[in-house]
Amino acid sequence: MNAAPSANALRRTRLRDYQTQLLARVQAAQSGAAQAVHQLGVSIGGQRYLLELAEAGEIVPPVALARVPRTQPWYLGLANIRGSLLGVIDLARYLDPHHSAAGPEARFLSLSPRLGLKCALLVTHVHGLRRAETMTPDTGGDALRLLDADGQAWTPLSLAALVQEERFLQVGL
Repeated sequence: MNAAPSANALRRTRLRDYQTQLLARVQAAQSGAAQAVHQLGVSIGGQRYLLELAEAGEIVPPVALARVPRTQPWYLGLANIRGSLLGVIDLARYLDPHHSAAGPEARFLSLSPRLGLKCALLVTHVHGLRRAETMTPDTGGDALRLLDADGQAWTPLSLAALVQEERFLQVGL
């Protein structure tokens, strides 16, 4: 008769696996071995973008917005996210005035605090982690785009560069 492992035995196994993974990460960091670089895949309007994880913050469902008068149409207003007031930008509308990122799967993506701007972007859909190094360059267009294994085109987007654009910083009319 085969007895099922006890709860304590399962916890010990999970802890041992975690410690092994942690040790491997520490050794890789100490040896300078390159780790896989992940980006966050999002849709903004009808386009797919790759964002650097270090530039992205928290992903949350949209919350109520306080409108701010006399602002650009792409500036949606202020949102209270976990006690912090963040300006919310509809990035699809910022990039093209005829589009919006709003929809049933839309999310707010806050910017990393290291970017120095208390802001969140409205994105149409969050696809999760992607690895750009596994993609191939798409040579068919003007902009740098990458193709994944399924043939989906992804455009790298630097949030650090975006927050330095003069137009992005001028939300008032």
